Amino acid sequence: MRHLTILILSILCIQLSSAQINEIGVFLGGSNFIGDVGATDYISPNQLAIGGMYRWNRSKRHSYRASIIFSELEGIDTNSNDPRRIQRGYEFSTKITELSLGMELTFIDFNLHSGKKLGTPYLFSGITMAYHDNSFFRSGIQTSEDTSSWAFGIPMALGFKTNVLENFILGLEVGARYTFSDELDGSMPDSGSLEQFRFGNINNNDWYMFTGITLTYTFGENPCYCID
Repeated sequence: MRHLTILILSILCIQLSSAQINEIGVFLGGSNFIGDVGATDYISPNQLAIGGMYRWNRSKRHSYRASIIFSELEGIDTNSNDPRRIQRGYEFSTKITELSLGMELTFIDFNLHSGKKLGTPYLFSGITMAYHDNSFFRSGIQTSEDTSSWAFGIPMALGFKTNVLENFILGLEVGARYTFSDELDGSMPDSGSLEQFRFGNINNNDWYMFTGITLTYTFGENPCYCID
């Protein structure tokens, strides 16, 4: 009976030691756009980005993650280093709501139950959907199409996170979004009847960046404390 009890406890410990730990929190930072209008600097936040995120820590090395971020993408040709864009002088702005879902992989074991001060770099990727209004340029002025679209994309983010206080995780993250759309900046109108207003490189899709900090609160089950 003693051996059976030890076996049962061992099985329970194995199961509970991998119990999920949940995190919920906020993202605060900035965004910048890379496309056919405006500057093409990779990390140059010029608009506020704010949102919420959720992590499900499946193990010490990987997590599933979902987030929603609100921001405004802006492009101003006169801020570019390209003389042709400066001379053209286009400007655009569009509000986006981004939903993302994916996996986060840490470089170092990140065991939230260790009771130790931890820190690790991480990578995040998955899929994104950015909701935005459609527009085009008429006589050099951004004009609304009075329609909206979803721009699907792939997020590629690099960050560093650490447990600053009990149950709180602070992170710094820089993330690029490659979209499967060329409509965010108005260079590729959504309506087929507006094809004459297309411009720019039609072979390159739009990118945008998020740079900022995350602060999450952890909660969930603790691992089993096994009996010797």
